Amino acid sequence: MKIDHIAMYVNNLEKTRNFFTSYFEAKSNDLYHNKNTDFKSYFLTFKDGSRLEIMNKPNMEDNEKNLTRTGFIHLAFSVGSKEKVDELTQQLANDGFKVISGPRTTGDGYYESCIIGIEGNQIEITI
Repeated sequence: MKIDHIAMYVNNLEKTRNFFTSYFEAKSNDLYHNKNTDFKSYFLTFKDGSRLEIMNKPNMEDNEKNLTRTGFIHLAFSVGSKEKVDELTQQLANDGFKVISGPRTTGDGYYESCIIGIEGNQIEITI
């Protein structure tokens, strides 16, 4: 058994798609648009085959994204090396995304950084 994909609603599909394709090397399918409901989505596929579906529909709730809430809290991406963690973290910071921790070695031995990424969602970058 495996997780097929994870999905998230977003306010700006194109900006979110560009975030993941630019920084995390995702490949996007063509836009799906259900004209009856105005639901739209993209599937983003990463190098290892994992997929993220980003979706949008009219009249969505956009609650505050408190980082200590229950439920899903972050997406973590393994970039392959300490140097790549450092480089990507710096690139994201330079592009205006807030770094909330690291890069650092955590108490449980992971080398990582965390940023507030697109639409206030936490992204963890690991080796």
